[in-house]
Amino acid sequence: MANLSHPSEFVLLSFSCFGDLQVLLYGPFLVLYLLAFMGNTIIIVSVIADTHLWTPMYFFLGNFSLLEILVTTTAVPRMLSDLLVPHKVISFRNCLVQFYFYFSLGSTSFLILSDMALDRFVAICHPLRYGTLMSWPVCVRLAGAAWAVPFLAMVPTVFSRAHLNYCHGNVINHFFCDNAPLLQLSCSDTSLLELWDFVMALAFVLSSFLVTLLSYGYIVSTVLRVPSASGRQKAFSTCGSHLTLVFIGYSSTIFLYVRPDKAHSVEVNKTVALVTSVLTPFLNPFILTLRNETFKAVLCRQVQRLKGLHMALQ
Repeated sequence: MANLSHPSEFVLLSFSCFGDLQVLLYGPFLVLYLLAFMGNTIIIVSVIADTHLWTPMYFFLGNFSLLEILVTTTAVPRMLSDLLVPHKVISFRNCLVQFYFYFSLGSTSFLILSDMALDRFVAICHPLRYGTLMSWPVCVRLAGAAWAVPFLAMVPTVFSRAHLNYCHGNVINHFFCDNAPLLQLSCSDTSLLELWDFVMALAFVLSSFLVTLLSYGYIVSTVLRVPSASGRQKAFSTCGSHLTLVFIGYSSTIFLYVRPDKAHSVEVNKTVALVTSVLTPFLNPFILTLRNETFKAVLCRQVQRLKGLHMALQ
């Protein structure tokens, strides 16, 4: 590990298997990326601008939408540009930077999901203590820890990749610098690194999933004891969108990364990563807003306000 042997740049295969037809993918992927960007931006702006959304629930929702934008931006614009050029080259340094931000931001998004679950748990199971347990200082600390801890924990992971010996070429069979393709290019002993990656996945993905699962277990048991059918329906509708996000996010990520040996099945991993990088961020704004009556009311007020402003300018 002391002797550095790495290429100055990597070649990303991206979707080269489609040949000249890969250019046809540019339009659909660009539309999905722009819609995801706009949808999540609308959520962030609405949370900031409307005082009705100045609650812990929407504070965490705004953080999650910001993370969706940042995670997709680390990989998708590069992927789009590579669809239009024959030589898809990324420097060694930029590859590690992309690796660092993609996995740091991705880990943060799961911790924010667990924060959202804790918020719903306190709101439904301990409503009288909600103002104390989920005060603004507590929410800021929870969100701050969710952002800071993954970025610090990923530093040794990135340094370990920088000190690997890459003697199996410089071609990465992916559209971004993912973990498994990098390990496949190394001729160093990566068993300890794979174990460390597995521990990191357990720490961020499975631990946050466990917190979310326990929170909703208590929520379901509490809601089922509510005598009013309308009260039960309101509580479940509030949590429904979050549970959908949890299912989509955790199922794909656990498949991709929570395995002791990840240096295989790159083609399958690339397909699943494409879904999580492009399709899921596009769907999330719709999932978060269509079943949320408060947010729909806020959007309607903002649309009416824009119409009034437009008529006044005319």
